[in-house]
Amino acid sequence: MARPPQIRIELAGSEPAVRQIAAQIRAAILEGSLAPGAKLPAVRRLALDLGVHFNTVAEAYRQLAAEGLLAVSHGKAAAVAGRKIAPATPEEAGSLLQRLRQLAGEMRARGIPARTIRKEIERFIEE
Repeated sequence: MARPPQIRIELAGSEPAVRQIAAQIRAAILEGSLAPGAKLPAVRRLALDLGVHFNTVAEAYRQLAAEGLLAVSHGKAAAVAGRKIAPATPEEAGSLLQRLRQLAGEMRARGIPARTIRKEIERFIEE
């Protein structure tokens, strides 16, 4: 089973582990690193690898399933759902933009130059 690419979490960070896990898996799916049908590691295996409680990983998987990104069934490996994500509503777009602003602000506060942030965002958009 493929492990989501480069999934890393900061246990001492301000963002909860469940959010970090879900965000990284979501990004891998949306970027195409995890294709439809790709199996994710078992909840307990990923939890052990990341050093978190299995309920943390289970909650991240449930959130992604609720978003339509994962197919989750009891006793079966979670897999990337086959359908595309729906376009964002205006409210969802506003929420996403707010998250981007917060992330960019945190990056600037941590000393990452604005041009580096801008360059990376442009690179992701063009991919």
